[in-house]
Amino acid sequence: MATHRLNSMEVKKMNRNAIYRYLFHREATSIQEIAQALSLSLPTVTQNLKELQERGLIAESGLYESTGGRKAKSMACNSTARYAVGLDVTLNHVGIVIIDLSGRIIKNVRNHFPFANEDTYFQGVGKLVEDFVDECQLDRGRILGVGIALPAILSGDRQTVSYATVIDFKGGSVRRFAEYIPYPCVLSNDANAAGLTELWGEQDMHSVVYLSLNNSVGGSIIVNNEIYAGQNHRSGEFGHMTLVPEGRACYCGQKGCVDAYCSAGILSDSTGGSIPEFFRLLGEGKEQQQAIWQEYLSYLVITVNNLRMLYDCDVILGGYAGAYMEEYIDDLQALAARKNTFEQDGSYLRVCKYKLEATAVGAALELVTEFIYSI
Repeated sequence: MATHRLNSMEVKKMNRNAIYRYLFHREATSIQEIAQALSLSLPTVTQNLKELQERGLIAESGLYESTGGRKAKSMACNSTARYAVGLDVTLNHVGIVIIDLSGRIIKNVRNHFPFANEDTYFQGVGKLVEDFVDECQLDRGRILGVGIALPAILSGDRQTVSYATVIDFKGGSVRRFAEYIPYPCVLSNDANAAGLTELWGEQDMHSVVYLSLNNSVGGSIIVNNEIYAGQNHRSGEFGHMTLVPEGRACYCGQKGCVDAYCSAGILSDSTGGSIPEFFRLLGEGKEQQQAIWQEYLSYLVITVNNLRMLYDCDVILGGYAGAYMEEYIDDLQALAARKNTFEQDGSYLRVCKYKLEATAVGAALELVTEFIYSI
C-alpha cells in the first residue's frame, strides 16, 4: 500500500501546530521545555515560536530564574489574539456571548426575542450580534465567527435542521442566519454545545453524559472528548426516554417521557416561569416548592441511574435547573446511590461548572477548537 510522504511544508505545519497546542494547554513554558517535550530541535522550536509571535498568537511572559547561564524566556499563548461569538437560540430568547481563546467570557447578554421562521427574525438576530460586537469594542478582524446553538437535531453536515419541535425550524439552513451575520456561521445542537463546554480545559475527564434540564430536556454523550452522534444524529435525546409508561403527555406527542417529569418548567411553573425564584422559595422551605421538589427528585434520580447503568461514566446535571443544584448535590448523590446496583455512593453525579450561558459558550468554543487545530 502506498503511503503519503510528508513534504517540508506539511512537516513545518505539523511542528507549528504541535508547539502552539503545547503552549495553549499551559500557562507558560520555555523554549527548552517545548523542545524536550515534543522531541524537536531548539532551532526548529525557536523558528516556529518567532513565527507565532509575529502573528500575535504568543508572547513572552517573563524570564525564568537563572540556573547559571542566560535566563530562559517564558512563552505563553495570547488568549486575546482571537475571539468567538456564541448564540443560544431558544423559543423565547437569544443568549449571546463573546469569548477569547481561553474560553473566558468577555461579555454576555440574554435578549427576549421569540423565535419566528421569518426574514425579520433572522435580520433581527444579525442586528443583535452586530450591536453586541460594537458594545464590546473589539477588532472585528479578530472574530473567528459565530456559533449558533439550536434546540434541534441537525443533519450530518450540520448545515440544516432535520428535526425541530421546540422551534419552528425543521429544514432550516445555517444560511438563514449567515445572510445577516457578517462572520462565518456554524450550527450546533444546544445540549451538545453545553456538554462540550463542561469538558473544556479538563485534563483527567474525557467521557461524560450531560443531562440538560432546560424547559425541554436533552443531553449529550461525549466519548474521548467527541460527541457520539448516533446513526441518525439523534443521540442524547434523553428527554424522550420513557420514564412512566402511559404517563403525562409530552410535547412530542408521546406519553410518559422524561421531559414531562424533569424539565425545568416542572419547577418554574409554580413561580411564574422563574427558576431563580423557585430555588429561592425552596431554600426558604416553602411547602409548595418542597413538595414539587421531592416529586421532581424522585423522577430525576431514576433518569440519572438509567444513564449511569447505560454509559458507566460521570453524569453532569446542567441547564436552567441543573445550574441551581450545587446546594443539593449531596442529597442527589445519596438518592442516586440508593438506586445503584453496583456502587455505594453517587459521586459520579455532578453539577455543571458552567452556570452562565453554557450553551452559547459551547457553540463559540467549536470555533476556537477549529482555530487551534488550524494553526
